[in-house]
Amino acid sequence: MTVVYFTALALLTLSAYVLASRRSVALSSTGVRLHSLPAYHGLLAISLVIVPMLLIWAVGTPLVSQFAASNALTNFPAETRNDALQAGSALREIKNLAAGQRSGDVSDTLRAAADTYSAWRTTGDYLLLSIGLAAALLGIAASLRLVSGPFRARNHFESVVRVILLACAGVAVLTTIGIVASVLTETIRFFFDPNIKGRPGVFDFLFGTEWNPQQAMRADQGDIKSAYGFVPLLTGTLLITAIAMCVAGPLGLLSAIYLAEYASPRMRRYAKPVLEILAGVPTVVLGFFAALTVAPYIRGWGEALGLDVASESALAAGLVMGMMIIPFISSLSDDVMNAVPQSLRDGAYALGATKSEAIKQVVLPAALPGIVSAFMLAMSRAIGETMIVVMAAGLAANLTLNPLDAVTTITVQIKTILVGDQEFDSAKTLAAFALGFVLFFITLILNIIALRIVRKYREQYD
Repeated sequence: MTVVYFTALALLTLSAYVLASRRSVALSSTGVRLHSLPAYHGLLAISLVIVPMLLIWAVGTPLVSQFAASNALTNFPAETRNDALQAGSALREIKNLAAGQRSGDVSDTLRAAADTYSAWRTTGDYLLLSIGLAAALLGIAASLRLVSGPFRARNHFESVVRVILLACAGVAVLTTIGIVASVLTETIRFFFDPNIKGRPGVFDFLFGTEWNPQQAMRADQGDIKSAYGFVPLLTGTLLITAIAMCVAGPLGLLSAIYLAEYASPRMRRYAKPVLEILAGVPTVVLGFFAALTVAPYIRGWGEALGLDVASESALAAGLVMGMMIIPFISSLSDDVMNAVPQSLRDGAYALGATKSEAIKQVVLPAALPGIVSAFMLAMSRAIGETMIVVMAAGLAANLTLNPLDAVTTITVQIKTILVGDQEFDSAKTLAAFALGFVLFFITLILNIIALRIVRKYREQYD
């Protein structure tokens, strides 16, 4: 029914545009001077069809599904309906049977519930289609009635577009607020809910030096001491990020200087896309490369020098991660340096500066806000990387600054904790939300620092 609904939407949209624009053309041919072009009358008619039909579908579809599900569950006993887990399981079986995706023996209760669900869904879908068609036809009639000489169709259509753009921006803002609120809610539960066994205090979490979220699930497993110290994870994250930035920073910036200032147009045309291919390589492929090639190579060199190198090390993960984020720095820095006005370079040359002096004393300072933004973007990307760290640095939460040791990061632990079926009433699972909130806070601080630097130097060179 969704296909039918949107097919009708497309046909009515096309019809609305044709009818409204032709009516405005016909009115103009009689000598009436129109305020807006016929195209704007057609676009306004389209908006009067699309907006109500989409709103009806977006609001009505979940309501129909919820109403059909509640009526289908009335075929089951009260204890099944009142238990959230049993009701959810029954509803999944109902939907699978209604969609023809369930095989085997089916009870009479389940079949009756599936029939009830299908009947209510069909009735609701036809009702939504009828309401949507009625709203669309009313929109077409209203748009045709509005076609006249003094009617400001362009102004009204631009107002509709402005409202749509505002709604899109609002969705983005509300999504961010929702993510932060959900993570913050679970973080508060992790620290302050008395029903959560083994939960740490805020001070113990932020300044603890041991991380072991494992808990004893059975009595024969003994007493497993859980620890939720955040410091080893933060240390591992910053260590790998620092190694990655030491690789990507100089290479990315120097390659950007070459592409922007020294490379010929032909060389730039080929070199820049090849460099940016690194950004498109899947991180799991880079993780394989780090685990199977870079890590053994580092371990071999370390053994040759008499060093104790772990099979999974922060150095291997950091080197490959640095390769991954080189395009973020080089491409953005290259674009920023190309945006520096040529008049600044010409002024430096007129004062007797060489090309390298002009780059160091004029181009780089003028492009500094954009370069800082590129570095911060690359750093945020490195902090949020998971697969490379899992495959090359391991899962050991070691409190160390030795790049030859195995370490782990915040994102890796979030992934490890939330893999598989988890009970969201345990300290182990809720710890992932606390880690996510702290990681969000760290990234926010980095962005604030970057914005302050950008604002300071942008005012200087604008």
